[in-house]
Amino acid sequence: MRVLYFDIDTLRPDHLSCYGYERETSPNIDRICREAVRFDNCYVSDAPCLPSRAASWMGRFGIHTGVVNHGGARADPFPEGADRFFFQRGARMGLAMVLRVAGLHTVSFSPFAERHAAWWFYAGFREMHNTGKIGSERADEIVPPALDWLDKRGHEDNWFLHVNVWDPHTTFRTPMEYGEPFENEDPPAFPPEELIRHHYNSYGPHSAQETAGYTDDEKEAFPRDISRIKNRKDFTKWINGYDTGIRYADEWFGKLLSKLEEKGVLKDTVIVITSDHGENHGELGVYGDHHTADHITCRVPYILRIPGLIDNGRVDKGLHYQADLSATLLELLGARVPSLWDGKSFAETFKQGREEGREELVISNNAWSCQRGVVWDNWLAIRTYHTGFKAFPEYMLFDLKTDPHETTNLARANPDIVAEGMKRLESWTTDMLRSSEQTVDPMWTVVSEGGPFHANENSPVFEAYLERLRRTNRSFYADWLAENKGKPIPAGSRWAAALEPDQEPLTEPYNPET
Repeated sequence: MRVLYFDIDTLRPDHLSCYGYERETSPNIDRICREAVRFDNCYVSDAPCLPSRAASWMGRFGIHTGVVNHGGARADPFPEGADRFFFQRGARMGLAMVLRVAGLHTVSFSPFAERHAAWWFYAGFREMHNTGKIGSERADEIVPPALDWLDKRGHEDNWFLHVNVWDPHTTFRTPMEYGEPFENEDPPAFPPEELIRHHYNSYGPHSAQETAGYTDDEKEAFPRDISRIKNRKDFTKWINGYDTGIRYADEWFGKLLSKLEEKGVLKDTVIVITSDHGENHGELGVYGDHHTADHITCRVPYILRIPGLIDNGRVDKGLHYQADLSATLLELLGARVPSLWDGKSFAETFKQGREEGREELVISNNAWSCQRGVVWDNWLAIRTYHTGFKAFPEYMLFDLKTDPHETTNLARANPDIVAEGMKRLESWTTDMLRSSEQTVDPMWTVVSEGGPFHANENSPVFEAYLERLRRTNRSFYADWLAENKGKPIPAGSRWAAALEPDQEPLTEPYNPET
């Protein structure tokens, strides 16, 4: 048994051509997808990077592991306490450890653990190759050592190879000599010109006026980046940078496939292609990062090819956590899912070619905002506890079937559906805390620390950003943030004009007296 797990950071499924994207971003991934199951509704339970991989690789949601933030107390797993054993016991094993116990030689090529001080990630790997640039690497710096490993050991049996590339992640790093593969192709239709103009007069980290975070600083070393998006022309350059990063990662994935062919083992190798989170490109006013507990940040691609079990490609539209698919993978490989996992295996129905998913999913983000969302039927209901300094009301509701880019908040018009979503969220939270070894919801620890790591009320960056808003004709928003910080904006108020495109954007400082 051989397994290649290709982990592409910051990858939206709707920007892969095998998921229906009009641009050919992923010819090598598409090739595998034709022989695989494509999961259309796979969501990470906890976003972004650190909480996401913690949940997927440990098999447990952040409310149980404690890993929900990128810094502070809740960037590390809860301690096990008095029951902590000499070595990791079966009930607590993560994906790599279970595979190792099952007899696979486990290997990882990734800078992830160092980037996030996530040393638990190494648990279960026999070999850990840190490519050394803390997540600033390109695929041409990560894949070659993995190719060398395959040269030496790819012909052997029973290995699990994790390769983690970062090319779609901002800042866009694909070398300019690679060219502009999408220069003569139309960009996606969203966001339209008028919405971009609206967002430009809005505010918040990674808004259209400060895609670098809290500033519009240009970075000469990254010429594919753009620091401000004022119109569709700017957005086209921006999205070309993202799509080129995907194409570059795909090209290096193709080199791994070629190496497996050369070693004579490609036809017999299990292949997983997935990501840690998506990326907002205008959705909810966010450009180029992963700040929300929504369909865009939390939905990820998941493509699974198992030779001999899947003869032709098929699509699974069931609702799945990524941890569910980790559990399913284990059972399909003949391993046992640990008893403490929240991930639920769908291996039996998978083998029968049938679709079976969950009735609902609860998704969270506590690193850029404090939000939880509930996905069921065609609905996404989001509750915001800390805005991350954005124009978010406490409740949002979107019809994902008709509005996948989340442009129209239906919460005020559909209070009964919002209530249903919050009832589901409360029930889930109660069940999770009842089954937890801890007594505190880790999200509230984040709130008590002043908010998420990247949008913290106690950070000097916050005060500097208020000054920037005043310098850039957005004093209205600076005044709101100075007084309310991460408090959600009252729905329907003038304060919410930054987010709701049915209202006029604020092009002049707002004077409440007039």
